[in-house]
Amino acid sequence: MNKHCYRPKFLLSVVLLVYFPVFGYCQQKINNAATSLTVSEGFENPLGFYDPTPNFSWKLPPTIKSQTAYYIVAASSPDLLPDNPDIWESEKIKSDRSTFVDYKGPNLVSRQKVYWQVKYWDEHGVPSMWSEKAHLELGLLNNSDWKAKWIGLDTAKDSIKGVRNFLMHRPQYLRKEFELPSNIKSARLYITSKGVFDVHLNGKDVSNDVLTPGWTPYNKRIETLTYDITELLTLGKNAIAVELASGWHSGRISRGRALYDNFASPKILCQLEIILNDDTKKVIVSDESWKGIADGPIRLASLYDGEVYNANFEIPGWTTSNFNDYTWKTVQTEIISNNVKLQPKRHETVTTTQVLEDVEIVSTTNSSVVFDMKQNMLGVPRVTVPMKKGDTLTVRFSEMLLADGTFYTENYRSAKSTDFYIASKDGIIDWYPKFTFHGFQFIELSGYDYSAKPNINWVKGLVQHSDIEKNGTFISSDAKLNQLQSNITWGLRDNLLDIPTDCPQRDERLGWTGDAQVISPTAMFNYDTHAFWAAWLQSMRETQSEHENGLIPFIIPDVLQNNIASSGWADASVIIPWDLYNITGDIRLLEENYEMAKKWVGYYQSTSKDYIPNIHSFADWLQPYPEKPGKKGNKGDTPRLFINTAYFAHSSHLVSKIAGVLGKTEDEKKYKDLYKKIASAFETKFFDQEGRFKSKKQTQTSYLLAIYFDLLQPSIKIKAQAHLLQEIKNADYHLGTGFLGTPILPKVLDDMGEIDLMYKILFKETYPSWFYSINQGATTMWERWNSFSKKDGYNPQSMNSLNHYAYGAIGQWMYERIAGLSSLEPGYKKIKIAPIPNTDFLNMASASLNTPYGQASSSWKIDNSTFYLDAVIPSNTTAEIQIPYNTEQNLLVNGISYREDSNLKVIDSNKNMIKILAQPGTFNFQIKFK
Repeated sequence: MNKHCYRPKFLLSVVLLVYFPVFGYCQQKINNAATSLTVSEGFENPLGFYDPTPNFSWKLPPTIKSQTAYYIVAASSPDLLPDNPDIWESEKIKSDRSTFVDYKGPNLVSRQKVYWQVKYWDEHGVPSMWSEKAHLELGLLNNSDWKAKWIGLDTAKDSIKGVRNFLMHRPQYLRKEFELPSNIKSARLYITSKGVFDVHLNGKDVSNDVLTPGWTPYNKRIETLTYDITELLTLGKNAIAVELASGWHSGRISRGRALYDNFASPKILCQLEIILNDDTKKVIVSDESWKGIADGPIRLASLYDGEVYNANFEIPGWTTSNFNDYTWKTVQTEIISNNVKLQPKRHETVTTTQVLEDVEIVSTTNSSVVFDMKQNMLGVPRVTVPMKKGDTLTVRFSEMLLADGTFYTENYRSAKSTDFYIASKDGIIDWYPKFTFHGFQFIELSGYDYSAKPNINWVKGLVQHSDIEKNGTFISSDAKLNQLQSNITWGLRDNLLDIPTDCPQRDERLGWTGDAQVISPTAMFNYDTHAFWAAWLQSMRETQSEHENGLIPFIIPDVLQNNIASSGWADASVIIPWDLYNITGDIRLLEENYEMAKKWVGYYQSTSKDYIPNIHSFADWLQPYPEKPGKKGNKGDTPRLFINTAYFAHSSHLVSKIAGVLGKTEDEKKYKDLYKKIASAFETKFFDQEGRFKSKKQTQTSYLLAIYFDLLQPSIKIKAQAHLLQEIKNADYHLGTGFLGTPILPKVLDDMGEIDLMYKILFKETYPSWFYSINQGATTMWERWNSFSKKDGYNPQSMNSLNHYAYGAIGQWMYERIAGLSSLEPGYKKIKIAPIPNTDFLNMASASLNTPYGQASSSWKIDNSTFYLDAVIPSNTTAEIQIPYNTEQNLLVNGISYREDSNLKVIDSNKNMIKILAQPGTFNFQIKFK
């Protein structure tokens, strides 16, 4: 399923505003159709779509201020549009809504193709032209749609044991030949696997997807893919061929093996549905007629440990129809179980998104060469290396080097993370592993032809992650802040590989819920992860369904199977839907996850005495300077029961808010009352009347949670704020927070008006701070504030990832406060542009964001005592623009002295600022403030 939304370019927006005035109706009629037509979570013309009741979104051209009505038509053929829609038409609906408009026709069915168009009426009641025709095509929605069987070879019987004695499976090579009696009109391939696969037709790759179908709770749901293979088929003989490996399903990453033991050996399921020119249908399915071997060139493949490729076992021509598979084995079959849902993939596949070629050789010996990719990345290397027949190329990986130039791999723990290639002849090989991935910056090669001199063209880095599109930009006048932004975005792309993972390199790479809940808003600023999070939340719901008490494990999918939940982690079930709703405006995120959120609050209740839950907690994970040394200090110093109670209250409060949005008034009151009772119990137990945390060990996070979650009476809260400021001062204005406190710190200081203090903390250079890791050479976010130092080397604990995204949550504040671009209403229907500069650190910052309505941006600079602010406000929205200096008589707008008109109106002002309500458009503000 593809998801490639059109993103209007900034310069195009400006040009259109200049050349097509708002009231120029003659120009509007030429170019006033809606654009960027998408369905559900932003899919453009999807194939193999998952949702039989989609909703529709579109954007207005930048020449239009607002929408007053819309009309949607949907038909089974493009020729029926717009006048004869045979599926559904909305009729004219008076509404300014242009996002997530529900389809209200009959439920769509598997394979159905729908064409749709929209037109709208502008702020003057003038109708637009009809948009271009968009379309969607459903995948196979029901298990009963599948006529195929699961097929594969029994690779478990080989009893190959790997690291820690885990069972390993030889990758399988499976194929089927078939004949087509006439030319093809259209063809679809529906396919999935228990494992990961790569599929070929007539010797050609069907797609560029990697590690398909992805990772879900396989005992509940397996995702399916749909491919248009019309151009790959031919009259006469054809062949489909599949490479199949363990992946997540059958590898040691799924350590809770009780889930999958009934089908430990990987299997595929595929169904080719072909419409011939005479309109007859031919269906090719995976069944007993297929053949396979487990004796091909990929000898072993493990997500943790790497891939072994032996070119001596290559099978020339096996993916074509001119191959003799007489000696191959007949596959085993397994019928489809109704206990596991087969559902079209509802988010982006993993693919290679970038190739790093700027490589440096950092050291060579007589037997090895080390390359620096200059960026900590996730993916695989592509090696183009001279070799001698029979030799083995060994490819090792490391995030950083030790002082002596050798590899630092202790933090990989038991993950071997090593690839091997055995050459079948002399000459240059060109190879990359297919069924593994690595987190690395440095690559070591050994075993190549040592008569050749190594060069930088031997290695390229194939960057791989879910195919999410860039959604926003941030840049400033400070090089280290820009590096922090780069580290945040690289940390995101390296840990958004089908699910949100904690790290890409060690023997973990799991979907930790706490890490995810703190990073999701920052992720949405930088990448379009709407569908990504929605899909992972579905996995969370499916996992919770196994626990009648509402428990949500701390990793999703739950391969550990230890039946433990953690406060601050499982609250992702409430926090992420709420955050995503406010960012996207998609109310379905709340509808889909509402019952899950209620059940999680119910779990808190079931474990509580006097509103204090007694459950496990990772607490303020990896807080710096903990009282307890080493591993015992990983949970920080903010007590478990404190954090349990704070998050119990916060999730109850959010459920109340969600209920209000959904119109569930009884639940809204019920959970608001519950929140108030918890807050009262929290304050009584943990704070005195002076607003001081009742603990000998004071922590920044104890005050941050109490203040941000609004758990204190107003008079107590004011006193607690003073204690927080004192704790920050005691730390010499450094961070004293771990995973839970860090993302809340800038929000609390922002609400307190302590913007300059937050700048001071952000720009600290020494440990613990954001810039500390940058000063040590980091190109991604680290798991620990002190994972490495040039002076002392690496943190001695084995849990020491140099590519973790949690502390990148500061990125949200960088967009919203430094650049000044945030949302006042869900989905950016109303935008806030309110930068607060601090010239001690910056004289420029700029951010742009692709909102559901179009691109918004805020860009400011200070030069010669003059403040400049450029703002872009997309159509069908409004914005509050706050100018941080009040010299209204000196305010210029687009080079002209400010005068109130229909586009700009001052709605508030004081000695420090001017607040203006702005309509859509592009504006340049200029104020001389000295």
